[in-house]
Amino acid sequence: MSPAVTRRRAAAAVLTAALLVPLAACGDNSSNDSGSGSAEETGAAAPKGAELTVLAASSLTDVFKTAGAAYEKAHPGTKIKFSFAGSQELAAQVKQGAPADALVTADTKTMDGLTADLGGTPVVIAKNRLVIATTKGNPHKVGALKDLADTKLKVVLAAPEVPVGRYSKKILDAQKVTVKPVSLEPNVRAVLSKVELGEADAGLVYKTDAAKAAGKVEAVVIPDAQNAVASYPAATLKQSENAAAAAAFVAWLSTPEAQQILRDAGFQQP
Repeated sequence: MSPAVTRRRAAAAVLTAALLVPLAACGDNSSNDSGSGSAEETGAAAPKGAELTVLAASSLTDVFKTAGAAYEKAHPGTKIKFSFAGSQELAAQVKQGAPADALVTADTKTMDGLTADLGGTPVVIAKNRLVIATTKGNPHKVGALKDLADTKLKVVLAAPEVPVGRYSKKILDAQKVTVKPVSLEPNVRAVLSKVELGEADAGLVYKTDAAKAAGKVEAVVIPDAQNAVASYPAATLKQSENAAAAAAFVAWLSTPEAQQILRDAGFQQP
């Protein structure tokens, strides 16, 4: 091989190596960029095999069972375990460090009190309103909020620290209706149960809860001007060990599929 040919091949090798260096650097930067950001930011699917624990308000018990089944079907390998209770109880669990991935409350006030424990910004996924639930057939002919002031009626309400109890107090106070409840319950399901079992003549519950007990209780509509709107915010929890999967589930709650499930159960649009 002539010296000229050797020199040309050596020069070509040097040029090729010089061209490959910036390409490799670009490849490294691209890899780093694609790895940044959460699943919620990038739109990535929930990791397969994720097991999530979701704390949810009692009034979501039935609809979330349906929603959870739909989500698991659409995301094979993901399992969701719900823990239902009054929003104030759920907040206490979060503050005590109970293992959970996401939280859905029946009011924004409770969620706002947990800012330091949240892994993301809360998003309202649904709304609700109150109705008067009476025993089957409404034998006492309850027709309006003012009727609850009748001392002959056994009225049951949720405790004032419970969202539905706070909403109840708000609308009763606004109408200047004084009620002396026979008991104050820890959540809306307990109020409904008292009426359903005949242990109370009437109580204030969410529209969706009364609808679920149709045939067992009567629902007396409260005019919008006298009513309160309950908002349901959802958020991931900072303590979650499945952050990406939790974010994916919370985001899914605002999708058309999840919203239709909520609408079918009687919840209002966010």
